[in-house]
Amino acid sequence: MRPSQARRQAAARLRDAGVASPERDADLLLAHVLDVPLGRLPLLDDLGVGEQERYDALLARRAAREPLQHLTGTAAFRHVELAVGPGVFVPRPETELLAGWAIEQAQSVDGAPVVVDLCTGSGAIAAAVRDEAPHADVHAVEMSPDAFRYAQANLAPFAGVDLRLGDAFEAFDDLAGSVDVVVCNPPYIPLEAWESVAVEARDHDPHLALFSGQDGLDAMRLLERRAAALLRPGGVVGAEHADVQGDSAPAVFAATGRWIDVRDHLDLAGRPRYVTARLAR
Repeated sequence: MRPSQARRQAAARLRDAGVASPERDADLLLAHVLDVPLGRLPLLDDLGVGEQERYDALLARRAAREPLQHLTGTAAFRHVELAVGPGVFVPRPETELLAGWAIEQAQSVDGAPVVVDLCTGSGAIAAAVRDEAPHADVHAVEMSPDAFRYAQANLAPFAGVDLRLGDAFEAFDDLAGSVDVVVCNPPYIPLEAWESVAVEARDHDPHLALFSGQDGLDAMRLLERRAAALLRPGGVVGAEHADVQGDSAPAVFAATGRWIDVRDHLDLAGRPRYVTARLAR
């Protein structure tokens, strides 16, 4: 079968299954099977029998709403490629904006900024910060042993990153009062919103990385307290939140009186996405 025909049929199959980006996923899976860049797909000859069988098998799993990244084993995040799979939260494109903010903050600090990534998961934010701000002193922590193993693999190329296994909201006592930037993508989905979560996340991402109490802000409250303990006066914190938490997430910081410059930021679709704040001097 010609690759163009295979791609059309695959996209139709994924569309019927409710996959959000059927054409893109069909192309990425075919490129994965053939081990070629996306741009080469239109130039290829007919698929061999074995290639078609492998493609069909992956399409069946994607149609069953297994995450694309679990099928390919990788996820792109800014300028780095991460190993992902069962047991670790798959980083989303919107989190790249939060990572970009952390990178900008690190780059604005004289000398070697101290950056702490709480709830690091796959190590995505920590890897991106070290990749784009190589002078930064980067620390990261993850509670899940399964996710920690992915973070170890993904941060291994970035020499000097301090990765620890433990509770994000109790970690780094040794850094208290000295950190320039705290960044976190915490769990933030309310337990009552279970049914509204996309199948790929609900059935395959670890629930530890998804749900955070009845209002989704339990982890944000813990983060506020931990960031206040870790940051130097004038240091900054940034945290992702759900698009319905554009008022409630900043309110967690504003209510304590410890923070100035509390503001919320939109993602590329114009939805509230992450909050930032500066520890008062």
